[in-house]
Amino acid sequence: MDLSGKTALVTGGSQGLGRAMASAFHSAGANVALLARRDGPLKDAQKEIEENGPGKVGAYQCDVTDAAEIETVHKHVVEAMGPVDILVNNAGKSEAHPFMSISDEVWQSDLDLKLFAAVRLARHIIPAMISKRWGRIINVLNTAAKAPPPGSAPTSVSRAAGMALTKVLAGELAPHNILVNALLIGQIKSDQIQRAYDASDRSTSFEQFVVEAGKRLPMGRMGEASEVADVALFLSSDQASYLTGCAINMDGGLSRVV
Repeated sequence: MDLSGKTALVTGGSQGLGRAMASAFHSAGANVALLARRDGPLKDAQKEIEENGPGKVGAYQCDVTDAAEIETVHKHVVEAMGPVDILVNNAGKSEAHPFMSISDEVWQSDLDLKLFAAVRLARHIIPAMISKRWGRIINVLNTAAKAPPPGSAPTSVSRAAGMALTKVLAGELAPHNILVNALLIGQIKSDQIQRAYDASDRSTSFEQFVVEAGKRLPMGRMGEASEVADVALFLSSDQASYLTGCAINMDGGLSRVV
């Protein structure tokens, strides 16, 4: 799969899934813009990814909940790498609480991070995609978007809105050869799993924690970030030219809904 000449923008690109996807795009020949809030991890990711291929790698500090920052960073990315061809809305965190304990501020913060950031980035990037008659948008969600369990708000609600956004954009942009899909993440070994381990009693090593948690899954193991990146790479390629409006479970069979 060849992405030579393409530019990919990945939010939450400094760690975990975002970093893995950005690395896969760059290895396939794309220029990559990494967006995240913390400068240190961004620079580390930039240095690591630059070793994978000849394309440009840009590291941009950006709080994607801030509309002005999104606008500024988008301008910088276009100036440095040209119009964005592939947008990956990956920024997010797990925020799950009993409904009655969730304040308006927590609701708004979650929607700003997981929904409005994607809306605003798409609004900036879509016009150039329409002009080129080529584009890919991937919204990284989680399996709770389809089957929200009790106590999973606000994350499950924000992610469900992201799935609806995916379908709306897919329908509107299909005539322009812009494909929009979602990846619904289950138990994938990433920085979020690391945070879950850090919050545990740490009675075992992180590796053993991952193994034991994986045993509860249908495939008997957690997924790897590289496996998510492989699917994102396919969705971003010309080989996926007739695939749009889909919400793909990346969960090793965990979800009870298709």
